[in-house]
Amino acid sequence: MTSADVAKKLPKDFIWGFATASFQIEGSTNVDGRGKSIWDDFSKQPGKTMDGRDGDVATDSYRLWQEDIALLAQYGVKSYRFSLSWSRIIPFGGRDDPINPQGIAFYSNFIDTLLENGIIPFITLYHWDLPQALHDRYGGWLNKDEIIQDYVRYAKVCFEAFGDRVKHWLTINEPWCISILGYGRGIFAPGRSSDRTRSPKGDSSTEPWIVGHNVILSHAYAVKLYREKFKAVQGGQVGITLNGDWSMPYDDSPQNVEAAQHALDVAIGWFADPIYLGHYPDYMKQMLRDRLPVFTPEELAVVKGSSDFYGMNTYTTNLCRAGGNDEFKGFVEYTFSRPDGSQLGTQAHCAWLQDYPEGFRCRYNLPIYVTENGFAVKDEHMKPIEEALQDNDRVNYFKGITNTLKDAVLEDGVDVRAYFPWSFVDNFEWADGYITRFGVTYVDYKTQKRYPKESAKFLIKWCGENIEAGEKEA
Repeated sequence: MTSADVAKKLPKDFIWGFATASFQIEGSTNVDGRGKSIWDDFSKQPGKTMDGRDGDVATDSYRLWQEDIALLAQYGVKSYRFSLSWSRIIPFGGRDDPINPQGIAFYSNFIDTLLENGIIPFITLYHWDLPQALHDRYGGWLNKDEIIQDYVRYAKVCFEAFGDRVKHWLTINEPWCISILGYGRGIFAPGRSSDRTRSPKGDSSTEPWIVGHNVILSHAYAVKLYREKFKAVQGGQVGITLNGDWSMPYDDSPQNVEAAQHALDVAIGWFADPIYLGHYPDYMKQMLRDRLPVFTPEELAVVKGSSDFYGMNTYTTNLCRAGGNDEFKGFVEYTFSRPDGSQLGTQAHCAWLQDYPEGFRCRYNLPIYVTENGFAVKDEHMKPIEEALQDNDRVNYFKGITNTLKDAVLEDGVDVRAYFPWSFVDNFEWADGYITRFGVTYVDYKTQKRYPKESAKFLIKWCGENIEAGEKEA
């Protein structure tokens, strides 16, 4: 092979694999000492999930974990991104509450088996499943003094139990969703909102910004702990992963150019600016005034620089126009339609998700780990299995994204080091229940049998052909 051929491939230490989250796949919610999370009862309330189904079984991955790892090994992935269930490890969640040895043992065996199969564990500590006991005890993420201490203790337990073998940590997945969907719109657990038809409690004008602030601080103090007590011995990396689709101006008018930046400020900058730059975006300060909490100088010193990399969950691009009426979108109107009426890309099952890979960008100067990226095929849940496996729209989506990713690294010199398509398997898609399917592996929920879709085959082949061959690291 010539050096020119090598230059056309991603480097051999480029990490790729698939991603999931504990509550979306594990099931076994009342098994082996696990305590309830905020999603357990929430998903059982009428009207909270689109199909009225809950997470008690999901894809049964707590019981079928060995089969799942065998399939990942068959796929040849280099890594697997999964999350730990806080309430499986500390059933009541708090810093003085007992640790559940069965929860530790489950994840320890899981990690060992991944490593035996040459698969790097890439762990998310928190993917939306707060222990219900902490919400009941003091309001969960709303209580700054309590939640920071309890989250940091949970992180410490995980670093102590697994950090000898785990070198890639994500503190928190998508704080925007935790804050806005859980405490603003009220469509995710714990379902708090000013909308009294949706929730008896909550204040959408203040609570999301308080929760976001407390999530940032919890993340930052957990990273401080890791760097001070564990990094020298364990040698891992730790960071946060943010959602935030790219925003482009609807046209070149100054107000729409400004609107696109405002959209980015609220979708991404709200969390990324404090963590990477050391301050909230000016636009958010103007928009929220005294509703935006303030960091003390001591807190800001911990927050700034508290991520070793930029964890990016990206699905699509929005065109932005000035004049929206939704504070959670920065008073910006989102659209997928260009001024000439043409569409930005293939309509996905989710209205916010369209196939437009040129949106793959980043304004923060750190290594990028793409920790989620995926596509829900329209009406896939209604198709016979044979038809659902021919997921051509998803394949086309990944063709576009993978080409863009490769060009970003090799042509533009963007430091992207990992790519985790969402998701390894169809799963419990939160408020959508089981209707929306993001998996590259089809799950027949009647039998829990897994079937690789064409998208899985495409991604496996693409990664084999476009990443330099090398020994899998442990």
